[in-house]
Amino acid sequence: MEDSGDIGNSQYEFERRTLEVLREPMETGVITVSRAARKITYPARFQLVGAMNPCACGYLGHPSGRCHCTPEQAARYAGRISGPLLERIDLILDVPALSAWELQHAPSGESSAQMRARVSNAAACQDERQGCSNARLSGAALQPQAVLDKAGQRLLQQAVSRFALSARATHRVIRVARTIADLDGAAAISDAALGEALSYRGTPGG
Repeated sequence: MEDSGDIGNSQYEFERRTLEVLREPMETGVITVSRAARKITYPARFQLVGAMNPCACGYLGHPSGRCHCTPEQAARYAGRISGPLLERIDLILDVPALSAWELQHAPSGESSAQMRARVSNAAACQDERQGCSNARLSGAALQPQAVLDKAGQRLLQQAVSRFALSARATHRVIRVARTIADLDGAAAISDAALGEALSYRGTPGG
């Protein structure tokens, strides 16, 4: 995970022990600092947006074939982000390099104004339904707001078994699916919304 700088330049990358400190505030929304005989807790709810290279040189999977990292080196690099930290991240996406043609012919997609309207409507819906955003819902509070039909339950069970999802990761998938449904203006979570949420459980280098 990088804060800035050139591809593959480790001086711009956060150390693993620094990233691991994020686990507590990401889970609880607070951070506890202990010094000598004193301990104090501060509010620390935030939105994390991060990026990392697929390998040390930054070119793993690039069409140019410039990467010469071995599979072991790539796996070791990806391993700098621990499993417990990844479980606390809602969306994990692999963004492959695009060719010049793909960049020039990319579809326009949804405008910023349209996206803002959908997000605002979804946030208002969540506030009216439960008094907070989906991200604030605990496991017990989430259940009545994100009921899955039998097909959805089977899909989730298959994904949990196939990808060895923990309870924490499973709850995050359901919260994301509930949010996707809200963005679509849907009262229930469809199989498509659940499948999309599951597609966001990628892993670095995977």
